[in-house]
Amino acid sequence: MKTHTDSWLISEYRNGNEKTLSILIERHQKDLFSFIFYKLMDEDLANDIFQDTFMKIIVTLKEGRYNEEGKFILWAKRIAHNLIIDHYRVKSKHIKVSETSYDNDEFSIFDLISGNEENIEEKLISEQIQHDLTRMLVFLPENQQEVIKLRFFDGLSFKEIADQTETSINTTLGRVRYALINLRKIMDQHHIILTR
Repeated sequence: MKTHTDSWLISEYRNGNEKTLSILIERHQKDLFSFIFYKLMDEDLANDIFQDTFMKIIVTLKEGRYNEEGKFILWAKRIAHNLIIDHYRVKSKHIKVSETSYDNDEFSIFDLISGNEENIEEKLISEQIQHDLTRMLVFLPENQQEVIKLRFFDGLSFKEIADQTETSINTTLGRVRYALINLRKIMDQHHIILTR
């Protein structure tokens, strides 16, 4: 069987061939997981970061924002590295994990959910953002509402969400991905701007 390059697989995936993503993930999962695990030395956390990394990769590829800059695995490791840094930064501040986790990405609406150290003005704005987010969630299908609440408001891992909703991790990832895409559309349609 012919071995295709990463670039060909990515190109095919972006053209709608979903199967090529599985080949790409399978090809690099051992290398990527080892890279993450040896930085964290915690298997459950490494699994979460691994899943988050591929979520980020899928969203970036789907939105056509991936630019061929060399090896795919190096790009994937850079995403994972930034997610790990994010994890430690978040842990030190006791705030929720952000969905935007590497420098060249656009902001995420979840970046705007604040930590504990806020003045009165920031607190009022945070409450307004929380209110707007809650208002937008009602436009999502129930299963997407559920995963967003569990992930971003309750701070559960993808594995915990999958266990709680009795679905596979892949199903959970898919629901979060579609929920984020739908939330962006809702923000555009209803002219909701989440800024501080």
